[in-house]
Amino acid sequence: MSTAHFLDQSGEAPKTAPLWPAVVIPKEALEAEIERLASLPRPANGRRRALIVHPANKRSTGLAPGIQVALDVLLPGERTVPYRENSTQVNFVIRGEGHSVIGGRRFATRLHDVCNTPSMRHYWHGNDGKELFVRLTYSNAPLLEMLNVHYVEEDPPAAAAVGPAEMSEEDQKRSRSPFGTFRLGEEGAQLMPYETLISPPTVDSKALHWPWQEVKAHLDKLEALGKDYVGRRLYLLFNPMTGRTNGTTPSFFATMTIRPPKIVDRPHRHSSAAINYYFHGSGRSTVEGKVYEWKAGDLMLSAPGWAVHNHASKDDYVYELTVQDQPLHIAMESLLWQESLKLPLAVLGQEEGLGTNRKAG
Repeated sequence: MSTAHFLDQSGEAPKTAPLWPAVVIPKEALEAEIERLASLPRPANGRRRALIVHPANKRSTGLAPGIQVALDVLLPGERTVPYRENSTQVNFVIRGEGHSVIGGRRFATRLHDVCNTPSMRHYWHGNDGKELFVRLTYSNAPLLEMLNVHYVEEDPPAAAAVGPAEMSEEDQKRSRSPFGTFRLGEEGAQLMPYETLISPPTVDSKALHWPWQEVKAHLDKLEALGKDYVGRRLYLLFNPMTGRTNGTTPSFFATMTIRPPKIVDRPHRHSSAAINYYFHGSGRSTVEGKVYEWKAGDLMLSAPGWAVHNHASKDDYVYELTVQDQPLHIAMESLLWQESLKLPLAVLGQEEGLGTNRKAG
């Protein structure tokens, strides 16, 4: 019989876990793994996949503790079987073209396009082209695995929607509390009945598509901000269902960035982890005092949580996709951010956020 044990923490000072080091996965290593996957016999489920795991990771399948990155490859004419899972995904095309069917919607996707996959939506991917179709898939699966609640179905049956409209009027009456939610005292504390607890307000969680050519047309205009601009030249691929947490999925944001030549960011840090895929140009990142060189086609864990870091472009324009678990941290009230090391840290989402010198309009 197993039993819990007591761990005495009396008088213990707070301890900080050591930061994982930044890591660069070079283009050459990614291409070699793509070719290896492409050379395999077609798996029964159609999924040619490799997870990219941090060398310091002993707890999960992530490149960052809560961010899994998978390399997914399909040969011409191939498709995967359907899946559904309670994790959410950001899908990013790095080679070829194909299609993604997510929640019954079909998206034709090309190089550097992005789609999101909401929780528990049936999805599959197919290769319509004449070349390899390769995607990077970012998922919050490692967090759910550590919580021991990651639910995945392979080739699931079609699910029938069940909702209040299918309940009888009498059952609907019984499911509603006559008391509602009400205040307790004058400070803002409230009491909520069980009937409301187990039926929270719903939001329409859609699969969305951000075509790269349309994104790029807007992104390129940010060069006009000039060398004196103190912010970063990027756009969030925003999913409105995430609301105040500013996400592409409820756990992650995905941003597209342009860095003009010879732009150097000021050192900063945040508790959200950041993973960059550079698909044009070259540069360097300095993370906790160590310099990492990168080029187009490299993937990088560029900001392990709370590590001081900054980035610099070299002689050409840099384009990059960045995935961070910032929305998750905003929801948990754990997003510490220090935009300048000369300023105090802020809890973004709880305290007033940061400003830039960009003019309105």
